[in-house]
Amino acid sequence: MAKIILICGKICCGKTYYARQLQEGTGSVILSMDEATFDLIQNEQGEYYNAFVRRLGGYLCKKACEICKAGANVILEWGFWSKQDRAAMSGYLTANGVPFEWHYLDIADDLWQQRIEMRNKQVATENGGADFYVDAGLLEKLCAMFEAPSKEEIDVWQSVGR
Repeated sequence: MAKIILICGKICCGKTYYARQLQEGTGSVILSMDEATFDLIQNEQGEYYNAFVRRLGGYLCKKACEICKAGANVILEWGFWSKQDRAAMSGYLTANGVPFEWHYLDIADDLWQQRIEMRNKQVATENGGADFYVDAGLLEKLCAMFEAPSKEEIDVWQSVGR
């Protein structure tokens, strides 16, 4: 039976790479919030960005359920940074009768810093694709928003660089 795989992790922890590894040979569909926001609004961080992302997330959740019910696995690599967001998504999928599995990428701090620096270099040389530059202020904001999951929330715990 098809299922939805939800990938939780900080920015630059390797969610996209991990999603592509999971996708290989399984026929899974990846629904990426980063890819969608880049394709639709080029990551414009204007005053409507948060509202847009909420609405897009609702739409992609609905589509993920439809795809899964049609028989294909779906991978959502959105980060799911807060316990509240993870609980809401679990509740939504349970209410819609869709099987799901949580994966968490637990990255070592030194490797995480290296990946942020590498990402910023790629963005600065216009080789970052859908990525955006992560300056100190944005990193501080994002770190304040991230709530690491408990072992009870996660089905598959991946240690990265530990």
